[in-house]
Amino acid sequence: MKETKAIDLTSHALSWIGKIHYDFGFLVQKAFKEKGLDLSKEQWSVLKRLRVKDGQSQNDLAFITHRDKTSMTRLVNSMESKDLVVRKTDMSDRRINRIFLTAHGKEVIEQVIPIMYDLIPAVQESLTEQEIEQLIQTLQKVKGKIADLAD
Repeated sequence: MKETKAIDLTSHALSWIGKIHYDFGFLVQKAFKEKGLDLSKEQWSVLKRLRVKDGQSQNDLAFITHRDKTSMTRLVNSMESKDLVVRKTDMSDRRINRIFLTAHGKEVIEQVIPIMYDLIPAVQESLTEQEIEQLIQTLQKVKGKIADLAD
């Protein structure tokens, strides 16, 4: 029987990436709440993608936000109830739902952008430009290796 070694999670880069992702998500939620925005980071993820290309299919949004179809449906339902988006059936293929920003959704985006432009530099302010550049290069290597292993 193969012996399993205990893993020290504080000495693995992926553990730190996960912790940072979680903590940053908490920080984003806190900043939204302080500004009186009833918005989750998941909803923000969809809004920013629709800002780039409005009217994307629900399936495409699920893919680019790394969600399954069921959770994407729940997320869109929640966003519709907050008047952030509207779901419309594609005219050429009725099986496809397209998601569009509402006027309120566009207003919320304009409120969130300054929050994110302040938050990201504040989080990185203890790093030099060289450290940020090296960190990005290192994370790109890790992402590339994950993609290789997934093939």
